[in-house]
Amino acid sequence: MKLTPYLMFRHGKCREAFAFYAQALGGEIVSTATYGDMGPDIPEPMRPFIANIHLVVGGASIMGADAMENPDGQATTSVNIEVDSIEDAERIFAAMSEGGEVRMPLAESQWALRFGMFDDRYGQPWMINLVKPMP
Repeated sequence: MKLTPYLMFRHGKCREAFAFYAQALGGEIVSTATYGDMGPDIPEPMRPFIANIHLVVGGASIMGADAMENPDGQATTSVNIEVDSIEDAERIFAAMSEGGEVRMPLAESQWALRFGMFDDRYGQPWMINLVKPMP
C-alpha cells in the first residue's frame, strides 16, 4: 500500500502546476487524463481540464486534478491510498468511509480498476485507487 498526496486545483491550474513541479523537482509526468477522456456525460466546460495526473520523482509520487465540483472554490489536498487488489480497495473504502460522506462511489475509471473518493467521519478527504497496469 502507498499513501500519495493528491492536490486539487481551482481555476484549471493543474496542468500548469504539474509541468512546473516536474521541471523544478526533476520528475516525470507518467500519466494524464482529462475529464473529457472519462466519457460523454461530463459537462462541456470541464472536458479539457485534468481529471487525474501522476508525477513521479525518484521513489515518490504526487497526483492531482482540477476541481470539478467547485472549480472556483478553495484548493484542497487529499490522501490517495494506492492499493494492490480489488478486495483491499473495497475493504478499505468501506471501513474508512463509514460515518463520512462518499463523494464518488468506488468503481472502475479510465485509469483505475477501482477508484473512489470520500470525506471520512472527521471531514478529511481521501481517495482509494487501484491503478490499471501501465503499458
